[in-house]
Amino acid sequence: MHIFSKLFSAFGPQHWWPIKGEYKPRKLSEQDRLEICIGAILTQNTSWKNVEKALDNLHENKLIDLKNLANIKEQKLAELIRCSGYYRQKAKKLKIFAQHVLKFGSLKIFFEQKNLRDNLLSIWGIGPETADSIILYSAEKPVFVIDAYTKRIMSRFGVCKSDVDYHELQGYFHERLPENHKLFNECHALFVELAKRNCKKVPDCSSCPIKKSCQKQI
Repeated sequence: MHIFSKLFSAFGPQHWWPIKGEYKPRKLSEQDRLEICIGAILTQNTSWKNVEKALDNLHENKLIDLKNLANIKEQKLAELIRCSGYYRQKAKKLKIFAQHVLKFGSLKIFFEQKNLRDNLLSIWGIGPETADSIILYSAEKPVFVIDAYTKRIMSRFGVCKSDVDYHELQGYFHERLPENHKLFNECHALFVELAKRNCKKVPDCSSCPIKKSCQKQI
């Protein structure tokens, strides 16, 4: 919480997840929640700028819609998201995701499943980070997302090794933070911002707001 407070004071609220390119607080609509799910899949192995371009294409073609996404031809979908990289695989993943959720009737009903995480992980192409991003940012349930940025920052703090197991590091956060999805959301977003500004592969520690606490084990 001390680290969180320092980062929040330095960077302010991040308003993650961005919807239609905007970072601002909002009450999520069903379409917003679906856009987050799609973005969580598209962002695998690519930059967010590429994802935003792909999302714009999907909006223009009315594909931020479960039925339309499930029914579009995979090749056409792949072309629309080409800019996101690995576009053929991601087109397949998006269609399988949409078809799976439609079995429940709606995203809202799907998110009400008690075994939501296991259900997500059973879908082809969805691993722990993608599943937890969907659960935290779209379903708005408390689970801490672990990504490469988080591993990098925490390894430099001496908490773990850079190749730490996903669930081991996730447990570290779950044990030390109050179980609150808004807190988990903001904390993860602040870590992302820190990684972009300071805690890069080659770190720039000069303006880092938490450098006094860092062991910088590179």
